Amino acid sequence: MPPADSTTDWAGDPTTDWTITPTADSPAAPTTDSPAAPTADWTAADRAVVEAQLGRPPRGAVAVAWRCPCGRPGVVATAPLLEDGRPFPTTFYLTCPRAVRLVSQLESEGAMAVWNDRLTADPDLAGAYRLAHADYLARRQALARRLGQDDRPLGQVSAGGMPERVKCLHALAGHALAAGPGINPVGDATLERLGPFWRGPCQPPVQAAVSA
Repeated sequence: MPPADSTTDWAGDPTTDWTITPTADSPAAPTTDSPAAPTADWTAADRAVVEAQLGRPPRGAVAVAWRCPCGRPGVVATAPLLEDGRPFPTTFYLTCPRAVRLVSQLESEGAMAVWNDRLTADPDLAGAYRLAHADYLARRQALARRLGQDDRPLGQVSAGGMPERVKCLHALAGHALAAGPGINPVGDATLERLGPFWRGPCQPPVQAAVSA
């Protein structure tokens, strides 16, 4: 797997099979050396870590959708309606600073234009991407029901440009981490491009970060 700063055509061959098979190096593989399966907890410690990651209080966060093996939240689930009632379409918000930085680098290299060309040229990829959009809406609707919210103001808007365009790889990577492999083809491929970004481990330890 080439490094994130490579200038190679990281989107791969046009004949790519967009079904991702989990491996020990897959960000969604629930092994001891890779990120844990999605969780539904949201503690004061989690909130403190996410606030430190973002540099601001998280808006509408209600759960950890994906947790790094270091113990920190990496993706948070956000309520469809924020505290002030405003609709918020990005249900799965990527917070891991390392992942955010690497995805931003891919975007700066022109990755979104590559993906938009692929979506136009590859009917199978476009179909899988539309299914990812439907999955995103279903997960947001389920979260809205659990929270007693009405997500109808959001309509058929999901995130990241779905279902027709790629506008934000951060949102698509967040969806892929929260949902697991095989759901969002662009998000899956983006994570594969990043490689095992969670290894390190992150410093300082979670306890120190929370108490700082």
